[in-house]
Formats: sequence, structure tokens, C-alpha cells
Amino acid sequence: MAKPVIAISVGCPCGVGPEVAVEAAARVRDACVVLVGDGGVIARAAAIVGVATRRIVAVDQRSTRKLARGGASAMGRWEASASLSVGARFGRPTREAGAAQLAWIDQAMDAVTSGAADALVTGPVSKSAIASSGSAARRFRGHTEHLAERAGAAEVVMAFWTKELTIALVTTHLPIARVARALTAKGVASAVYWTADLVQGLGIRKPRLVVTGLNPHAGEDGLLGMDEPLRIAPGIELARRRLARSRRAALIEGPIGAETAIRHARAGRYDAVVAMYHDQATIPMKLVGFGEAVNVTLGLPFIRTSVDHGTGYDIAGQGRADARGMKAAIDLAVRLVKRSGARRFQ
Repeated sequence: MAKPVIAISVGCPCGVGPEVAVEAAARVRDACVVLVGDGGVIARAAAIVGVATRRIVAVDQRSTRKLARGGASAMGRWEASASLSVGARFGRPTREAGAAQLAWIDQAMDAVTSGAADALVTGPVSKSAIASSGSAARRFRGHTEHLAERAGAAEVVMAFWTKELTIALVTTHLPIARVARALTAKGVASAVYWTADLVQGLGIRKPRLVVTGLNPHAGEDGLLGMDEPLRIAPGIELARRRLARSRRAALIEGPIGAETAIRHARAGRYDAVVAMYHDQATIPMKLVGFGEAVNVTLGLPFIRTSVDHGTGYDIAGQGRADARGMKAAIDLAVRLVKRSGARRFQ
């Protein structure tokens, strides 16, 4: 039986992304991993982390399936366009590097949507380097938003997963001053629905979800804010009705204070938390599982996971980067592919 094919965009060539991608891919046994990036950058990373370059074979979009059916190789290399050849200095991203990492994201995504790969895993990028690399990239704010726009996805949800804790977000990369205005009942419902979908995809038929409040103590019955009764609680009801229409079972509680919700979830009372904004989710997630947490984009028409860390410019090229997060992202992608039971684009 053919192994799943996982396409990895290796991230910023000036950071640790290529290093962790090569090192993690070398450990994979139950999938074929294709590294999407510049061949020279990937070869340099392999030398840094001590992976023999003979294990990296040059492939293209047409040959990834053949490579997977053979089952003989754990890694591949998808050569980038000749115009993206990068002479990348560690820790010093250039406009060329910004353009390259965005192009690799798009190429890896295209591998999945064309059927050449089964899931997308993304390495860490520099948002500012991409946004400043050219007019076409000025609106780039992160993988989640970019992939959603390219895929034409009506709604996407950012989530983080570890064995100890799963957290999804209603809003993503927004200035904190705009979060309250961005909260809607529809957005809350979407986050709850797709979080239930993720947990069910991991094998829990009737997940227990908890939804946080936005304000301290979930608004304290309106004393500290009205977002909970006006937006969050109605969103929970919308989610319950949507799940019922799709004949999915889930237990949903909330809104309750974020600190209580997250503490109980980590203790095992809930299978996942739905938080309202970025740092409300990422601070506890990185305290619990930094380096091993996986970023998952929900609502896309394909599987996408990612590391939960940044480009690591300060340690790039030194062989010190921890590849556990990338390995966890690959493993979760493989797990979700196998659970889904179908290659959607073939």
C-alpha cells in the first residue's frame, strides 16, 4: 500500500526551517516526505544536521506519487523555480528570501490540491520578509489567512494541538484593540464546529469542548463586559444547531473564564478549548508544549499542519534547532490523512 505523501514548505531559507524539516523528515518511516524549497538550501541544511545528502532525491510534482508507491524513500526535494535560487545568509532575510518562502508555500499547497500530495506541512516563515518582498505579498499576515484566500475557503480556524491540550481561536492575527469588534456569534460558532471536527478526526466520537470568555471572569455577569451574553453565548447555540444538523455529537460548555477553562482542559475534563484571541490561546499552549505543539488550520479543503515556533534567526545554521515540533507536525498530518481514509484530490 502506498504511503501518504506529505509536502513540506521548508520556511525561510535564512532561518531554522530547512534544518528542522530535513532532520524531522529523516526520522519519518510511515510517509513519504517531499521538501519543497531550493535544492541548495536543503542540501546545506542536511549538512548542518548530519543527514546524508544521498537520502535526498530530486523529484517534481509528477514523480511524487511514483516515489510514494515505491515506498523506498523517506525524503524528496521539489526544486523551486530557477528564479528563486537563494544565496541566503543565516539570520538576514532578504526580499528574495521573502519571495522564495511564499512561493514554496504556494508550490507545496499546489502539490496537495493537485493530488500529488496528501497533506501540507509548513515550516516557519517571516511574515515581515514576505510582506515586504513585493506588491503581491503586501497583504500577507500569516499562513492561515493566505491559505484560506488561495483555497477560497469560506471559513478557517487556527488551532493548536498537543497530547496534553488542544486550543482553537475565534480570531487570529489581529491587533488586540480590534479583537472585541471582530468577535461575532458566527465566528464563535465556526470555531466550535471545526474544533469538534478536529477532535472527532482524532478518534473521539463525542468531544467535550469548552468555550472561554473574552473578558476577565467571562464578564462577571455583565459587570466586566457584555461580549459573553451578546456574542459568545449565541455563538455556542449556533454551533450546537450546526453540529446537530450535521448529525455530529459534542458536549459544549461556556463561556467560562479562560484560566479555568484551560486548567480544566489540561486536567482532562475537556477535549479541547475554544479561545477568543491569539495570545489567550498561545501563551498557555507554549507553556505546556512549546517545541512540540502543532498548529493546525481547520476549515481548509485539505490537511495543513505546522510547527508552533518561529524562524529562529538567532540560532540558524548552528545545528541547535529542535526538530521535535516539525516531527510532531508531520506525525499529526499523517494521522489525520489515515483517519480521513481518502485522498481528496485524486
